[in-house]
Amino acid sequence: MEVQRQRARELIASASRALVITGAGISTDSGIPDYRGPEGTWTLNPDAEMKSTYDTWVNDESFRRAAWQRRMETHHERPVPNAGHHALVRWAQTGTLDTLVTQNIDGLHTLSGFPGERLVEIHGCLRDCVCLSCGWRAPIDIPLEWVRAGEDDPHCRQSASGARCGGLLKSATISFGQSLRREDLHRAQAAAQRCDLLVAIGSTLSVFPVAGIVPLAAQHAPVIIINGGPTAMDEVATTIVRDDITSTLTALWPQ
Repeated sequence: MEVQRQRARELIASASRALVITGAGISTDSGIPDYRGPEGTWTLNPDAEMKSTYDTWVNDESFRRAAWQRRMETHHERPVPNAGHHALVRWAQTGTLDTLVTQNIDGLHTLSGFPGERLVEIHGCLRDCVCLSCGWRAPIDIPLEWVRAGEDDPHCRQSASGARCGGLLKSATISFGQSLRREDLHRAQAAAQRCDLLVAIGSTLSVFPVAGIVPLAAQHAPVIIINGGPTAMDEVATTIVRDDITSTLTALWPQ
């Protein structure tokens, strides 16, 4: 495995506009289970994946009530960035990491101090909420306080022309069946077109359109894949480091 790590070091050292994609695997050492691994959330409970849809949230009031209650009860269990997140911050500080596109909704890259102007949270962030009617966005702590006070299916309280909006609130994440933000998708694709290295970390690279960024970049740039198991894009990789993610990242960017 050290041979692959050394090859990765060489490719990273020669890059000046690197693009990084991160998936659930980078956050498992922060106590957040992945989705599709052997012990993943959706592997163990396929029904949870089927219900993680935009239509379910909009149309199933009982599902929303249960989800808000669960979030309120677990809100104090706030994961923190791990050494892998901080290693990417150190890389960003060198100026050669151009853009980081994360599939994660945990907000840990932001909490680690990664520069916001170079971060694309392509699937949104669980730490915020958004109104599906007027677009109001705020920390999710606000509606969770309303839930704690007895409003088990919180709705938007913003006012316009003296009338309360009343729209459905949802975490500011992109659910299945919900379109990605056009601006975020454009930023990710533009970064893939200009990068001189792509590094995919902790992702099975099986969810599109994000997975499609990899072959787009591979047309003109080397690709490093760092993951604990096989991915859907292994065939386009220049080198694959199949090892523990946190220890690999801290070895590549030590303190």
